[in-house]
Amino acid sequence: MAGLGVSMSNLIVLGAQWGDEGKGKIVDLFSEKFDIVARYQGGHNAGHTVIVGDRKFVLKLIPSGILHPGVHVVIGNGVVVDPIALLDEIQMLEQAGYDVTGRLHVSNRTHVIFPFHRVVEKVSEGREDRVAIGTTSRGIGPCYEDKIGRRGIRMADLLSPTAFNPLYNYMAEDKKILAEAFGIGVDLHIEDIRAEYRRMAERIRPLVCDTAQFLNDSIKAGKRILFEGAQGTMLDIDHGTYPFVTSSSAAAGGACTGTGVPPTRIDGIIGVSKAYITRVGSGPFPSEDHGEAGERIRKAGHEYGSVTGRPRRCGWFDAPLLRYTAMVNGFDSLIVTKLDVLDGLKTIKVCTGYRVGGQMMDTMPAENALMEKIEPVYAELPGWETRTSGITSYEELPKPARDYVAFLEQNTGVEIGCVSTGPERNETIVRKGSRLEKLLA
Repeated sequence: MAGLGVSMSNLIVLGAQWGDEGKGKIVDLFSEKFDIVARYQGGHNAGHTVIVGDRKFVLKLIPSGILHPGVHVVIGNGVVVDPIALLDEIQMLEQAGYDVTGRLHVSNRTHVIFPFHRVVEKVSEGREDRVAIGTTSRGIGPCYEDKIGRRGIRMADLLSPTAFNPLYNYMAEDKKILAEAFGIGVDLHIEDIRAEYRRMAERIRPLVCDTAQFLNDSIKAGKRILFEGAQGTMLDIDHGTYPFVTSSSAAAGGACTGTGVPPTRIDGIIGVSKAYITRVGSGPFPSEDHGEAGERIRKAGHEYGSVTGRPRRCGWFDAPLLRYTAMVNGFDSLIVTKLDVLDGLKTIKVCTGYRVGGQMMDTMPAENALMEKIEPVYAELPGWETRTSGITSYEELPKPARDYVAFLEQNTGVEIGCVSTGPERNETIVRKGSRLEKLLA
């Protein structure tokens, strides 16, 4: 990818839609220009897929910067960590020939997921009077609930010879009472779980440190940091389509609270969006296409969850949604991925506005019921009916494709500084003279 020099900025890269925008590839692509890549929220329910040559990596916890020799990666305090998932991922990387030791740093303030959390989540999702959110049932939400309820166990507690046992006993008893109250006939094997977590703690211990201190010291030393978000802004616990959201702060503000790095040390915020839009699980989706076009996009884009394998719901690019996420995050630039998925379409729709009850809306509704009533207002643009896959020069893109990008810029108010035309690292175009190019130069 031409045009990238040595980066001098600390940047946040995050999803501008409902997740699955291709952040893994983008972070992997830019990582070689940074010294450190830091993950700031979520858990192993969010997978970043990275293709390197003929090898495919699905990273659920560890930032994809680990695939670049010499780059350090951080799992920040805003992340919740399942030690089993973490150790499995480390083993996968080491078997693939990637050195993790000395380059992976796990916050001593990150909260730990236990088997109890998965049990609680399955109960919650399965209740008759509960609106199912469509979670991955990996215990992420209940772990965050314990964190906010001030009864969680942090990595520092897990490693402590004196703090862990009483905290664990309290949590185990609490979850046992909850299971009995809901009539769950599950033997939680409390003693076995404690012994297993003790063993895993010793394997993880060399990786654990005060990552807020590490990151801030690194910035003072002139190191460059790329902050990586999981999921997408519309799944943010505060700003997303509540209650159909994740349990953490996926928006840009979460990078500061989730790593301990102050906002004054952030130089740019980059959003990542597909050339269309997808969503996994339940919740409102104004521009969803239930017909032939939606199915075509799903097949062409291989739109199935990288962690769960669930088929993603597919639809047309939603400009009002992007305007909202740009406002919430303050995007300096937008990266549009999977432009090639739209290759061959005769016409392409773009949602340009929301109408409810015959009235146009100029803000994002907070009420889920109102979101469900939205009638999307569409513009229809000519497709390019030819291949863009593999094109690495913006000027070589078909004119209708460039017109489409310009239309998205005009309707979102954000520059599109980069376009991706395929899954490989080199199938990416950073536009010359863009704000993004300057942030990376």
